[in-house]
Amino acid sequence: MNARTFVNTAFRARVYRFRPSLLTRESDFVMMRTAFEGTVAAPDGYQWGPGLAAILGLVEGLTEFLPVSSTGHLIIAGHLLGFTGALADTVEVAIQLGSILAIIAFERRKIATLLSTAVKEQAAFLRLLHGSHGGAQWAESVRTSLQEHRHLWFVLGLGIAFLPAAVVGFVAHDWIESRLFSPRTVAVALIVGGLVILWVESARRTPTVSDLEGVGLRTAFSVGLAQCAALFPGISRSGATIVGGLLAGMDRRVATEYSFFLALPTMIVATVYQLLKSLPLFTRDDMAALSVGLVVSFFVGWAVIAGFLAFVKHHSLGGFAYYRIVLGALVLLMFR
Repeated sequence: MNARTFVNTAFRARVYRFRPSLLTRESDFVMMRTAFEGTVAAPDGYQWGPGLAAILGLVEGLTEFLPVSSTGHLIIAGHLLGFTGALADTVEVAIQLGSILAIIAFERRKIATLLSTAVKEQAAFLRLLHGSHGGAQWAESVRTSLQEHRHLWFVLGLGIAFLPAAVVGFVAHDWIESRLFSPRTVAVALIVGGLVILWVESARRTPTVSDLEGVGLRTAFSVGLAQCAALFPGISRSGATIVGGLLAGMDRRVATEYSFFLALPTMIVATVYQLLKSLPLFTRDDMAALSVGLVVSFFVGWAVIAGFLAFVKHHSLGGFAYYRIVLGALVLLMFR
């Protein structure tokens, strides 16, 4: 069995999931690594390293928070540059860590205030419950807390919004990774997502939620359900959650900022899971290259967050919708 056949057989049997039990000798690992690296060199000379990592970090930072699908752009960029395979699949998720840190850095004061206030409100809520007796009084205490402890319920709402995509993603992760990570599926999703954005923008009603703390549990769950659509590469996590927020009654800025906050648990779990699953594929050089991509995605992502929040105050998402449709059509033509 030659090296490439070994890699393809092992990876396809487990949907590109690495299994140490497949390697019985050190020479097996060396053989697999050598063949594996051969699958990530592009015909025009691009090969996995700091330069390619910087390009992917730029793509990630520019697209993660816009409703255009960062994963879709990374998949398209990877195919254009010849960077495909198991390492590419892992990098496309792991490089999001830079964007995660950008959100935390940009919203650090708001996050600190939100968490500290939520802790205080939790103590007050527990005292309120402790003084209640019977189901009717407990229900009244909860209703009172929903009005008075908005930071606490906002944090709880983020957890509720996170759950639907977490459950679906856990169950369907391997199938999605093996069947949907291709330029053509991304192209179709870009076009469909663009049409949905145009429809939502044209059918919008007067917003009923104009501040983050006003996002209730029901609204949070609705956005969480919308986020499930983003498991399809090319739909866009930010696009799905922003559209879900608009349909749930948020104004455009609140929907955008809520999308940023919901990105934290969603992206952290996805990134950590992918890294732990694929850690044996990384050498020290791979990790060094990935670090370059993370730094680039961090600074570019920070700038995009600031610019996008300012943009949505006065503009619709229509421009992004048309961009998605045109890009999707071009990709379909390129990858016929």
